[in-house]
Formats: sequence, structure tokens, C-alpha cells
Amino acid sequence: MIEELLPDEVVAVEVHGDDGTEPAPLYPEEAELIARAVPKRRREFALARACARRAMEKLGVPPHPVLPGERGAPGWPPGLSGSMTHCDGYCAAALVRTADLASLGIDAEPHGPLPDGVLDSVALPSEAARLRRLAERLPDLHADRLLFSAKESVYKAWFPLTRRWLDFSEADIDLVTDPGEPTRGGFRAELLVPGPVVDGHTLTHFDGRWTVHQGIVATAVSVPHP
Repeated sequence: MIEELLPDEVVAVEVHGDDGTEPAPLYPEEAELIARAVPKRRREFALARACARRAMEKLGVPPHPVLPGERGAPGWPPGLSGSMTHCDGYCAAALVRTADLASLGIDAEPHGPLPDGVLDSVALPSEAARLRRLAERLPDLHADRLLFSAKESVYKAWFPLTRRWLDFSEADIDLVTDPGEPTRGGFRAELLVPGPVVDGHTLTHFDGRWTVHQGIVATAVSVPHP
């Protein structure tokens, strides 16, 4: 599901539901981080790292601990960029060589409405207006949750390039559907603050893709080299 949203250079590994995938044995430093968590959180943490290590293997990179760094961003082996996500019923990791992509971000959420009050803290007025029009056209699409997921993917792609926080209000996201495809589409995030500089070029927007499948909404942002 995630792989179809990303360029061919990206390796993505995912787990749907309880497909029998065993969590990866954790490195001691990883196990220490999660030792006091509830069993569900420990399993999600380990499954995400199982996906990440399988992605490393596909790229020919030896297994490596994945530790959260500044603002929780995962630390990857030199030469790699990546992102992880998990929610009830789904877990994924995506990795790419930094020579092929400047950055990427993925996110997955349950395809259901956001809790009361959350949309007001997430959406700009322009985004809220577009969501209302999208909801009128596609009432079965939980566009509020889709917008939230897209903002998460944008942030995950932004942070490794800037090492700065990006508020929900600092990117204006326009969601579109593919022709004749109500459960798949793309989006553009216009950056409302100075964007990251990649290879000497200041970026003004990020582009992404989205899909809804088996009760999960997934989004992904890839940032190419200019």
C-alpha cells in the first residue's frame, strides 16, 4: 500500500493486521527505550523496526538499531533516509538512499473521522473549505483524517531537511483524487514559511500521494533532488 505511493527507488516493507510477522529482536538500546511501555506499544515499536530492518536488507545495508533522535525522528544508517508509521492494524517502514531522494515521509491512520475538535486545530480556513467540498463529492471518504495524515507525512519529510518544527498552520495542503478513483489521489503542500534548501534550491512546496485501503488511509511525501 505504501510502496505504490512512492518512487521506484524507495524500498517499503509493511505489515497488515496480524499476518504472522514476528517483531524484530530489539537491540539493547532499543529495548531500553520501550521497557516500560504497555505490550501493544512494545509490539508496534518492534514491528516497525522489523519492517525497517527488512528494508535495510533489501537495500544491501546491514541491520542497524533505529533510535529516536531530535523530536523523535528516527536515526538511520549513513546514506539512508527513511520514515516509519504504525496504527491499529498496520505498520510500515520506507527507506531510500539519500543519493536518490533528498527526504521522504510516510503516515498511516485508521480511516475514520478525527476526534471532535481536532480538525479545528489542524486545518487552515482554506483547507477546511476544500474539505467541505470534497466531503460533498465523496461522503464515504474521511477527508479530515486524510488531511491529518498528509500533514504528518509532510512534517516527517520536512524535519530531516531543516531540523526545525513545522506547525500544522505552516503548510496549506490541497487534496485531489485521481480521475475516476475515489480512494486514491495526490496532494500538494504549499509551505507558508521559508522552505528547506536542497542542493542550493529553496523548496516552496512538497508533493505527495494518498490511498485508502482495508480501513487504512496512507499518505507519503517524497522530496526529489532538484
